[in-house]
Amino acid sequence: MSAQSAPLFGNVSRSRTPAQQLRDLLQRNPDEMLLMPCCYDGLSAKLVERAGFELTFMSGFSVAGSKGLPDTGLLSYEEMRQRVTEITSVISIPLIADADGGYGNAINVKRTIHGYAAAGAAGLLLEDQVLPKRCGHTRGKAVVSREEAISRMQAAVDARDAGSDIVIIGRTDAAACVSFEEALERARIFLELGADMTFVEAPRSERELAMYCESVGGMKLVNCLEGGDTPILPPQRLEELGFKLAAYPLSLLSSSIKAMEVTLAALRSGDPAGVEPHLVPFEDVRSIVGFDEYDKQQQRYKV
Repeated sequence: MSAQSAPLFGNVSRSRTPAQQLRDLLQRNPDEMLLMPCCYDGLSAKLVERAGFELTFMSGFSVAGSKGLPDTGLLSYEEMRQRVTEITSVISIPLIADADGGYGNAINVKRTIHGYAAAGAAGLLLEDQVLPKRCGHTRGKAVVSREEAISRMQAAVDARDAGSDIVIIGRTDAAACVSFEEALERARIFLELGADMTFVEAPRSERELAMYCESVGGMKLVNCLEGGDTPILPPQRLEELGFKLAAYPLSLLSSSIKAMEVTLAALRSGDPAGVEPHLVPFEDVRSIVGFDEYDKQQQRYKV
């Protein structure tokens, strides 16, 4: 994929809403699966777009990690909404954002839908975990009753249909907490209620991935977390199974941690020259963060 530059402040003159942009992508080719690297701040999102990907996802795990915190429900609705605004203001591609369990009861869910849509999110992921939630590939998580999960999803659909257009992905963690059959049933119910897509978290085998695709209609998302519970299959195989989106939630956060640790070790060694092989050239850093576009715009308003 070739690098491409993005406007300094994203595409603020969209002719279509972010949700419409995302739906166009999803409907472009029914059999096509889209790869979706996950970002966690403005810089990582710009890099995803620069690499040529057509959409990105704001990973809750990675946002928490960027603050030096575990993904255990410590971040508030407002912290997450602000991060959505930070990201959508500097990219032109659609952003799907992690909305955890909606940050409270059904009324909180409606507020989250309205807030995320107003912040520029094209879509969001709403889950059925008990609050405070945990990363789906860790132990100790629990899900709400089926009735409460239905209440959350109904509130989300009502808010979307009331004018806050956004693509809703219904996530269930019931496979690990109740049974895989319960997870499949909840996914089917989410679709019946009006969710645009479903996501069954942490299938443990290719067979379970296939069962999900065979028994649940509509569009489906698969989570490709390196080192997690779900096997990492080649994109072509995931597409054959029937998935629409393949999310890579920790690839950028994990690789950035490794790169920083390697660089810090080189600095600690007392040999500054040893740092150079791990760095992007300064002119590229300046371009990526927006100096070139800033200088070009500044010329227009030069006094």
